[in-house]
Parts: sequence; structure tokens; C-alpha cells
Amino acid sequence: MRSIDEQGYRFEEWLTPAQIAADVQQVAKQIHADYKEKEPLFVVVLNGAFVFAADLLRALNDLRCEVTFIRVSSYWGMSSTGKLEFIVPLQQVVDNRDVIIVEDIVDSGMTIHQLKAHMRAHGASSVRVATMLFKPNKLEYDDARPDYVGRELSDEFVVGYGLDFDGFVRNLDAIYKVKE
Repeated sequence: MRSIDEQGYRFEEWLTPAQIAADVQQVAKQIHADYKEKEPLFVVVLNGAFVFAADLLRALNDLRCEVTFIRVSSYWGMSSTGKLEFIVPLQQVVDNRDVIIVEDIVDSGMTIHQLKAHMRAHGASSVRVATMLFKPNKLEYDDARPDYVGRELSDEFVVGYGLDFDGFVRNLDAIYKVKE
């Protein structure tokens, strides 16, 4: 089992690259089944979801789709403001589109809750969520429950595969949990 040290913490490998690839393929299979006759718009939430989105979209190479990116923030320092700020706003028209929001991890669901409302307010005909990781025990907004999930976990802090620790270790090919 691989481990890393980051900012005074030890992390142990939780999901190997092969396990991640299998989870991504399963999510892609479900999305393909639901959208094979449609042309969805994937809205990738930066920065964390870019790795998952790249692998997911390559796994959907026979699905006609569009991809766009947004970057949002709901934090000031280490506290949530409760309000979503668009750092890189949505560039695509979502009116009458089937939108799939791609996220790295869903925990409380506040970001997804607000993003779904934003997409609906701009006329999206449907809005679904694909996430690599989901913490169901942390969910505070029922409408933010993801439709497509790579893997569930409890409340552990995880890094790698797009997930960062103060901006670092997003580039790791595996997902690591902090060691207690």
C-alpha cells in the first residue's frame, strides 16, 4: 500500500488507479444508458473535477456531447459564506439543454444545490450530477444527491486524483485517505 506525507499528515492509498478506472467506467456506462439518444452538456466544476471529467469524457467517446467549465467558490478563508460566487462563470447557454454537472466530491451538497438552481433558472430542461466521490452522511441538501457516483465514503479527508490539500497533490494518480 502506497502512502504519502503532505503538510505534516500521512495519507494511505485508498483507491488505486485501477479501482478509479473501474468506477469511472461504471459511471460512464450509466450516463451512456441514460443519454445515448441525447446530446448532454457537461458542466465541469473546476478545479477539483478536471481529472475525473477528463477520464469520464474519454470513457463516453461514442456519446455526442458538449463540455464547458465553471469555477465557483463558497468559502472565505476556512468558513462557508453560504453563497456561491462564480469565479469563472458559465459560458454556454443551457436553455432547453440536458445538463450534467461534473464534480469531484459531494459532501454537504451546498454547491450542487445552488448550481442546480442556477441551471434551472437559466432554462435547463434537466440537471443531473456525476461525482467521483460522495459522502452521503454529510449531505444537507436532499436535491443535491448525485445521480451518478463513482464511490461513496464516510467523513475521511481524501486527496489525489483532482482532490487537493491547499492546492497541492491534485496530480496523484490514486486517491489517498488521511491516516488516523
